[in-house]
Amino acid sequence: MTNHLQGRTALVTGGSRGIGKAIVERLANEGANVAIIDVDEKALNETVIELRGKGHSIQGIEASVTESDQVENAVKEISETFGSLDILVNNAGVIRDNMLYKLTDDDWITVMDVHLKGAFYASRAAQHYMVKNNYGRIINISSISALGNKGQANYATAKAGLQGFTKTLAIELGKYGVTVNAVAPGFIETDMTKATADRLGIPFEEFVRDNVSNIPVGRTGKPEDIANAVAFFADERSSYVNGQVIYVAGGPVS
Repeated sequence: MTNHLQGRTALVTGGSRGIGKAIVERLANEGANVAIIDVDEKALNETVIELRGKGHSIQGIEASVTESDQVENAVKEISETFGSLDILVNNAGVIRDNMLYKLTDDDWITVMDVHLKGAFYASRAAQHYMVKNNYGRIINISSISALGNKGQANYATAKAGLQGFTKTLAIELGKYGVTVNAVAPGFIETDMTKATADRLGIPFEEFVRDNVSNIPVGRTGKPEDIANAVAFFADERSSYVNGQVIYVAGGPVS
């Protein structure tokens, strides 16, 4: 790996496993100091120990992105520890999939809170430090589901909201040297997609085969595929790319 992010500090929400963990490791491999916010204390500690063992500069903070004070305090602590906060990846997410008539109030509110409230709280806190330093990269993790997906009215709405959030922040923060972009994954093999297979009552291997048949590149995505796109947006060399959504889905997206 290169050291394109040497001296930079990144925060990845929900970075203890799956796509988030791959992003953390990729940014660390690029030379960044990386902080993780997560509510899963066990996974958080395991990830911090693992990556520190590989020689990376990693900080873990147990906090919920849905609690404004916890986010504000975490961002302040990260900035004080490393001297800056240059990159924010709003990755924290949950699913509560079901058909509309089966969705509960809690299913809707939980998904909206984690994805939208979480991204709002973290971005609002981070931009304070980025604007002051006239430099920043905010990267939101959306999804191909933003275009609509059966059984995911809540998730699709939240991910579409993140795209509008991305474009608005890009307009507001661009003049301060802060770019805001989004990565929208297609089918990525993670615990979340395994949970979807379980919900549908389909063996995961069959679920993967069914999805591969509709992907032009002939394979499903891996967390590392998303991390590669995030690394591009996090790099100084992407400074003229702002307010964009890139679909990492193995083929055209309509």
